[in-house]
Amino acid sequence: MTVIGVDFGAATLAEADHLLCSLPLPEDATACTHLVRRGTPHVACSLRLPAARVAEMLEVLAAHSRPLGIVGAGRESGPRELVAGAAVAAGRHAARTSGRAVIYPGVRGLTGNVTAMKLVATSYIDRILVLPDRSSPQLSTTVVTRDHVRPEWINGVLTLVTTPAGPGVVAPFELPDPTPCCGDDRTSGKSNPLL
Repeated sequence: MTVIGVDFGAATLAEADHLLCSLPLPEDATACTHLVRRGTPHVACSLRLPAARVAEMLEVLAAHSRPLGIVGAGRESGPRELVAGAAVAAGRHAARTSGRAVIYPGVRGLTGNVTAMKLVATSYIDRILVLPDRSSPQLSTTVVTRDHVRPEWINGVLTLVTTPAGPGVVAPFELPDPTPCCGDDRTSGKSNPLL
């Protein structure tokens, strides 16, 4: 498998998610988002692909209508700031030190309610943590996915962070459509780029 960093200069997680979901990724690919604070804060992406699919993906990315930075597979191209963001994303994904997985093996089956055991057994997710004490749920615990399961790399392990949602029930901590906080002032036209 090969990791490629791609930086479209996405202003939000939702925008980066949309861009990743528009790519023709194979079933065994993993696509993550990474917050980049260098230069203008934004969201970069990383792709982990089978080596045989890398050349095809590089062609797809090169034909993209947006300016983008690409790093990986012996390639580095694009505007300097975006190349820097792509390098950060690729490095973090390769080291599995951070990254929020949007596309990963098994994600399509994580809809509705599933047990913790099924979630771990049928997807690329290795661990589930329940806040606030970071405990592991019972295997029989129901996970209410809300059709939005975004695990993250924590200490080399793809981990779904959850919160209690009732007795014997947890839900992913990340909401599918979060309500903007005070950092997102829609009346002034200024928004927090990391929301």
